[in-house]
This record gives sequence, structure tokens and C-alpha cells, in this order.
Amino acid sequence: MKKYAYILLLLGAVIGLYQCTAHKMLATSPNNPPKADPNSSPVVPASESISKMKLEPGMAIKLIASEPLISTPVAMTFDRYNRIWVIEMEDYMPDTTGKGENEPLGKVVLLSDKNKDGVYDDRKIIIDSLVMPRALCLIEDGILVAEPPRLYYYQLKNDKVVKRTLVDAKYTDGGNVEHQPNGLYRALDNWIYNANSPKRYRKQGEKWLIEPAHEKGQWGITQDDEGRMYANDNSTNLQGDYFPPSLGLTNKNQRGLAGFNERTVADNRTFPIRPTTGVNRGYMKGVLDDSLRLVNFTAACGPMIYRGGLFGPDYQMNAFVAEPAGNLIKRDILAEKGNLVKGREAYLHREFLASVDERFRPVSLYNGPDGALYVIDMYRGIIQHKTYLTPYLAGEIGKRNLTKPLSCGRLYKIYPAGKKLINVTFPDDPVKLVALLGNANGYVRDEAQRILVDTKPQQALPALREALKSGNPLLVTHALWTLEGFGELKADQVLALLQSADWKIRMQALTVAPNIINNDNYSRFTPVLSQLVAANDTTEAPYVGFVTASLQKYDRKAGDAILFSLAKKYPKNNYVADAIVSNVQGREEAFQKEMLKVVPDTALAINKRIGRVVAAIEDSKLNSDPALMAKYYPRGVAIFGTVCKTCHGEDGNGVTALAPPLNKSEIVNGDKTVMISILLKGLTGPVKINGHVYKAPEISGEMPGFADNKDFSDDDLAQVMNFVRRSWQNKGSKINAADVKALRAKLASRQKNFTIDELQQPATQNPNIKTN
Repeated sequence: MKKYAYILLLLGAVIGLYQCTAHKMLATSPNNPPKADPNSSPVVPASESISKMKLEPGMAIKLIASEPLISTPVAMTFDRYNRIWVIEMEDYMPDTTGKGENEPLGKVVLLSDKNKDGVYDDRKIIIDSLVMPRALCLIEDGILVAEPPRLYYYQLKNDKVVKRTLVDAKYTDGGNVEHQPNGLYRALDNWIYNANSPKRYRKQGEKWLIEPAHEKGQWGITQDDEGRMYANDNSTNLQGDYFPPSLGLTNKNQRGLAGFNERTVADNRTFPIRPTTGVNRGYMKGVLDDSLRLVNFTAACGPMIYRGGLFGPDYQMNAFVAEPAGNLIKRDILAEKGNLVKGREAYLHREFLASVDERFRPVSLYNGPDGALYVIDMYRGIIQHKTYLTPYLAGEIGKRNLTKPLSCGRLYKIYPAGKKLINVTFPDDPVKLVALLGNANGYVRDEAQRILVDTKPQQALPALREALKSGNPLLVTHALWTLEGFGELKADQVLALLQSADWKIRMQALTVAPNIINNDNYSRFTPVLSQLVAANDTTEAPYVGFVTASLQKYDRKAGDAILFSLAKKYPKNNYVADAIVSNVQGREEAFQKEMLKVVPDTALAINKRIGRVVAAIEDSKLNSDPALMAKYYPRGVAIFGTVCKTCHGEDGNGVTALAPPLNKSEIVNGDKTVMISILLKGLTGPVKINGHVYKAPEISGEMPGFADNKDFSDDDLAQVMNFVRRSWQNKGSKINAADVKALRAKLASRQKNFTIDELQQPATQNPNIKTN
């Protein structure tokens, strides 16, 4: 160990510990990387980075780009020429205080492999002087770029910007940098979705459409072959939807639809191969194990469903999740059972990829044109934003000099060892592009669809129509949505596919049907949907319920008849029940009464789910006036919107897998000392609100404190607490800045979060709260 440390020091003297330069790549990783020194984290030259990794046996990893070609990459996408477009976020957290993070240092750069050796060697800056850019998406002759709080479309010519259009001035409506929308993922249905966002986008001619979407995740978003979407939050391995993202969006009064944002993989265990003391709450019991390694996810991000077709059948329907705080990438194995998609981690006590280099920060993962898995390594010391950075972590950063450098970054690709990688060429011939819609590589299918939809060559239409008749589920799926993107999909084609014996094909036909049903053809869909109900297919039933919403404005009587048929057949099925409720916005109470005539048992799922929405509507009528709260507590409203809303919900009713309700919370309405203590020093573990015990995985299990955050004054914290204590249906007493200041002083020496049991002890029901 001493010898290794001496070699590192000697190497540091030669290259400079804080200077990053370009180095030649290595093609494979060792099975037994050297041990990490928990007291030292020098910059590892790019040429040696792979030697610090342990990779799944049988796999190879290749460095394809590194500094100075790229710097602090966070997101990327390929174009049809296999060039890589990269977002660089060099302005993120220059030090532990975040000083200078609003400097316009962000860029969109284009990487090319000029000599075709598989390593990118050319860099072109396309857009510069951006502040904290976070996502990009190619579309038509330009690129969407998210630069909070705005979303812009840059029209390009010869890779140069010729025009900039504001698409959405409120792409990020509140939220700090860790909780702002990102992703810009162009999905199977031709809409662009985001993690951490209730919106989706689509370009229609010169107009941009912005519609509601199911909100999910924190950083990164992905889809499977059926177009179902997956995401996660920092403490959750993987969450996903059982249904495509365009369904279930027709009743704004409905919250938490069954089948959306479900826990796909329950196990959050991680297995780093180095001590990971540099995590935000490494001082807390249970965060690190006896060997000082991260126990559970704390920075899960960048999930990806592998669809490359190169890894073999064992990797079909696998998910990969990045964990930059643990310097690793996890593999999960997913399986379908009816509508449900559930999974498990692939290995016990090890990971698909892990590194002993603390600066290895995988943040985003991608399928590539050659079937490989692509990894973005932000390669830096600081990844925790200042909003939540604890003094403990600041100390760890200082101890190992992790602040500098700020200009590193690496891209890798992973593939089966010994396999020849071949990039698919996307031809100009539209008919040949149509043939690629059935390719084994999901990225290739997606890209061929994107090119066809963006260019709309009319010569492709006959081939697309023939593809619908092929019987190949993958080819049919993409041909179907490509025709939808052209605006050329016909009712006859969808109705024919609804008769298919293949469920995957019927699934896509049902999903696209709401886009096709109109006043001229709805009567043709009504009997077909009724026939599908009669088929007694439990998997199909929720889809029928969702699609029936499209019939309602043309023939409510016929639509309701289908809904009542579904309810009688599946009264205990939550997925069917919520699909039914998605039909009845604005008439929930009246529909509830009609449903009780059909299904009288109030204990059944269908009546419970309708009743829940009716009760929520009535409950919301008692809420306080938000405009009045904004007038009294403007700073509190602003802080809630940037820090609290993402986890606790805009309506204060909590967000599944993140945080419990604030509305009608005993803590919010109770002793102000308890609430101040939580806001200053944080809360961990289960918490009981309104008779319900919230604990992981229903919530993340931890709320950070803000005592050490210099951005928030005593008055700021008082304002946000007063806003919460008087909003919705809360009636808590007023808190003054002096109250916060006094308790801050009493708790100054306290390091750990509170537990609710500790706060509710008689000795702590006053300002003399224990400080140990």
C-alpha cells in the first residue's frame, strides 16, 4: 500500500495532480484493480482510468473521448452521422460554496471521429456562453437546449446557429439545480419527455406544442421497446411506468395513477469497491458499512434500458443505473408479467462496473449506434450541490483536495469482449430507412424513425404501409409511430392492428388510437373497444379504459357503457379503476353515483379510486388563497418553489417515493420548535402524518437540514415555514426570525439529523432541544 501511494505521489509530481490532459485509451479493464486510498484522490490520467475499474467479466470498456476534448459532460446524443453532441456544465459548483456557478461557461459541443478509429478526435463548439445547460435533443434542422429556466430551439446550418427560438420560458418553473427538469428524451410516440417535469414537447411545423405529462424522476429518463418510460430519484434504483406516457393524462383532478411511477426495482443496495466516505451524510449510521462503503443509492441517476441487441439475450430488458457517489454502474434484470414490469439487481455483492477512482462520476448512460453502452463520466470531485452540501462533506472534499480541476470529462463505451463493433449507416434512401425500423438495435430504430419523421419523405409512405402488415412487432411498432409522425396514419390501419393476435401490436394500436379517433371515425372504434372488453384480457383492459376517454366527447353514452362493462369485469383492479376515472374529469361525483348502481360494494377498488378523487376535489376547496400567501410571504414562496416543491408537491400533499405531505401535517401545525429543528438539522427515518406512517420506499427517508446553508437567512427560513404553516389547510402559529436564530444557536454543535421520536420526547417539546 505504501509503495502504491509513493508511485501515485511520484506520478502526481510528473503530471501535476490538478491538471488534466489528453491520454491514449486502454481497451480493457483488469479483474482486480488496485485498492483505493481513502485519504487520497488524485486525478487519474485518462490513459490510466480504465486500470482503476472492475468490469463485468466478458465485457470490455474503451475510452472514446477525454479532456481537453471535452469538459464536465452531463448529457449527449448521437446524430445520423454517429457524431456526438455533448452538453458541458463547467459552471457547476466551482467550489463548496458554489461561488461562480452562474458564470456563462456552459457549452454545446460536437465531437467527431475524423480518422474512424473509434476514438473521437475533433471538437467543435456549437453554442457557448450558457449558464448551467442540462439537456439537448436533435430535431429537424436544429437542436433543443435546456438552459434553466428556459428551453430554446437553435436552428442550425452547417453546424452553425442561424436562429434561436424560445420554446418555453418556464421549462424549469422553480426547483434548484438538483431538482430541475432534464432529459429532453424523444420517445416512441414522437413527443419529447423530461425527468422531473410535468410537460412534454413536440414541434409541429413552426409551432411548438406543450402538453401535460406524468412527472417522474430526478436526473435522466429512458424508455423500453414498447415506449414505457423509466426514471429514478437519487435514493431509488429504478422507477417506471406500466403504460406508455401518453395515456392517463385526461383527468387533471387525478393524482398518483396506478401503473405510473411504480417502483420497478425495490433493492437499493450498492457495492462500491472503494471506501466512499465522501458522500453527503457519511457520518450518519447506516449510510456507510463497516468498510466505509456506501450501503444504498444516494445519487442514483441516468437510468438506461439496454436495447442495443449486441450484448445477447441475457441482457434483453436490462436496466443500467449510474451511481456517481459510489463510483459505479448497477445492472438490473427486468421482467414483464401482464402489465407489471418488475426487476432485481443482477448481482449480489458486486456491480456491473465500479472504480477505485473517487473522481469517476458516471452521470448519464446511453444506447449507441453500434449496440454498445455509452457512459458519460463527469470526472470531478464535487457533485453535491451547495443547497444540500453538509459540513461533513465539505470537510471530505477539503481533506482530499477534490475541488480542482474543473475541466475534466470522459466518455466510454462498453461492449462484449472480442465482438466487432459496427456503426449502422443511415442512408439517404427513405425506403432503406424504413427497413431500419425493424433493426435489432433500439437506438437504430429510434434514429431511423426520427430522421423519417423530421424529413417526412413521401417516398417512404408505401414502404411504411407495407411494414404495418409485416407481423414483426418491432417493425410494426416503429412504422406505426412513424406514420403518426407524418400525419398519415389512418383509422383503417389502426383498426386492423387492433385485431392482431400479437399483444405487443395491439398494445401499440391502442396507445396510438387516441391520436386517430375523431368525429368521423369514433363510431367504428366503439364496437372494437367493446369486443376487447368481452375478450376478458386483464392486460388489455386498462388500455381500453384509457382509450375510451377519446370517445367521450363524441358519444358519452357509448363511452360510459364501455367503462361500466370494465368496472363489472375488473372491480378489484386498481389499473382498470384509474383508467376509468381518467375519463370523467369534471363529473367525478355524478359518475361515482352511477358507478355505485353498477358496482354497489364501496370496498371494491373501482369505488375506492373514484371516491379518492372526489374527496380530494372537495378537500381542495378548503385551501387558503395562494395569492394571499405570496403577498405575505414572498421570500417563503420563492424558497418553497426552488427547494421544497419538488419533494413535497406544489399542493403540499407529498410526492410518492420522495417526501410526505405538508398539508394537514401534525408537524407543520404543531409546536414551532419541532418544525424549526427539522428545517435546521434535517429529519431521518419514518414519520407519521395524519395517521399514516411514511417510510422508505414510500418516501426517501431523509430530509436535509439548512442550518449550514449560507444562502438562507433566519428570516428566509422563517418565511418559508410561515408560508407552509398557513398554506392549503394548515393553521400553524407564526414563526419569527428570532425563533430561528435562537434555536440555531442551541443546535450549533449538532451534526446528525433528528428522528421524529427524538423530537417528540417530552424534553424536546420546547426550545431546549438536545444538541448531541
